[in-house]
Amino acid sequence: MKMFRILIQVPRPVKAKLDALRKQGTTASGFIRNLVEQHFATEKQKRKTA
Repeated sequence: MKMFRILIQVPRPVKAKLDALRKQGTTASGFIRNLVEQHFATEKQKRKTA
C-alpha cells in the first residue's frame, strides 16, 4: 500500500509523551497511524450495526 505523508502540529506536552513512546519501541508515526486505523475501524463497525 502506498503511504502518504501528513504533517500535524501538537502541543509540547503531547510531543513529550510521543517521544517517550520511543523507549517502549513505538514511533510517534506508528502510534498515530494505529490510533487512526482503530478510529476508522470502530466507525465502520458502528455503521454496520446501525
